[in-house]
Amino acid sequence: MSSGATVSPLGPIDPSSVTNETASENEKAAPWIIRKLVGSMTGRIVMSSYESLRAAGTTVICLSPWGDHSPLTLPCIRFRDLAVHTVIAATGGFAAIASPVMGPVSDLVVSSFGDTILVELGLHAGFELTTKAANDLVIEHGLQAAIPIYSNRLETTHVKVLLITLKFRHTVEDAALGFFRSSVHRDTDLFATVKDYLAVEKGWFSPYLFASSRRPIIPRSMKPDVIFCHGPFLQGDYRVGETLLNESASVISLCKASIPDAQQPERPKPASYPSFSDLKDLKIPSLSNVFSRSRTPSPEPQLTPLPAPPIPRRLVLLVIGIKPHRKFWATSARPEESVINYILLNGCPALVVPVKVGAPLVAWDALTLAQLWEVELPPAEGAPSKSGKFEGIVTVLFEFLDLCVDWMRVEIAGIDGETPVELTEHDKKEKVKDALMLLIAAAIRSKDSKEVKKEVDEERAGIAMWRIT
Repeated sequence: MSSGATVSPLGPIDPSSVTNETASENEKAAPWIIRKLVGSMTGRIVMSSYESLRAAGTTVICLSPWGDHSPLTLPCIRFRDLAVHTVIAATGGFAAIASPVMGPVSDLVVSSFGDTILVELGLHAGFELTTKAANDLVIEHGLQAAIPIYSNRLETTHVKVLLITLKFRHTVEDAALGFFRSSVHRDTDLFATVKDYLAVEKGWFSPYLFASSRRPIIPRSMKPDVIFCHGPFLQGDYRVGETLLNESASVISLCKASIPDAQQPERPKPASYPSFSDLKDLKIPSLSNVFSRSRTPSPEPQLTPLPAPPIPRRLVLLVIGIKPHRKFWATSARPEESVINYILLNGCPALVVPVKVGAPLVAWDALTLAQLWEVELPPAEGAPSKSGKFEGIVTVLFEFLDLCVDWMRVEIAGIDGETPVELTEHDKKEKVKDALMLLIAAAIRSKDSKEVKKEVDEERAGIAMWRIT
């Protein structure tokens, strides 16, 4: 059964952006001259001034583009910019200034994906070098046994820092955001009260979008559980999600790995239609030929080939922390580049599920890691928590995933790692909920890690999601 049989209710309103995958997964590229003007030092100062004025004007009703109260978006003036302008000034008869000191270089370059992203490995001492499967945490436990939320494998002892440079070729655009609020709340209204009006926690992941010139507009009046984004599309989003998945210490995979795009079969080309230039070669028959009984029959009309079904996609959920490249978020927004430090926790497994057509490109839970640390875990495995908040968070995320997951493609490998376990749709949903329980429990337990408190800004960390191949 094709994954294109079902479409996520969270998909874009424009149906063509869902059904036409070729159009929805094409990056926008501004003209070269526009990118050079905007990326120049003068252009960045002008653009940052405009963005600062724009943010200052909307700060009463919206969060800043960086997801906080500050409307300032200062441009990133890099070492090479200063060097170039120093050379220009020197050629004009001015004395050269002293070169600034460059920052430390990362330990190791992990990989690069063409023109999409560049990954540099930083802090990783004590972190697992290879990703381990953690499916047995949900296979061997079910109705007969409690989910092991206190397993030693969910204890965070070390972190891994990845510096990822995400490249793009468009200028600043508004991000296509959506807001999800669960039905488990007593107050299901999506609009916030006066008490929550000044809260900024829901924008903790905004720098990921704004550093890549996708301006997130998050109204203060909204109180969503999950914020999701459909575009502008960047191929680098897939690469970032896949890199973080590959660098995670463990993974719970509830679907088959997709075939890489490079190995996908070639899709049929659309039928070509005659243009106006072909009219000169058109021969009009005479009337005698038109009414002649001996004329040759007209050829059969050629049918337009049906579009190929969309390529199945997956969604990866991770407990992640983000930090700017040079202390200030403005330094992470370079011309045509987003440079952000991503922090992985070795006690938090990555969760991979298959998704329907129209599933979000990027999404994040509005709760920060600092807020998750305040949640009380159940006193024992299988027992409910006193406040019920832990179970509530699991239910909220499950409701969101229920709108995205392609349940026909959910499967989990057996103990041998190959033979899939036979599951009904109800069992599949229970396994996804069990995996979410493990992920959230691991995030809450990370508050006991000294490494996490040292390296992670808990106000800029939480559960984020990427659509991947």
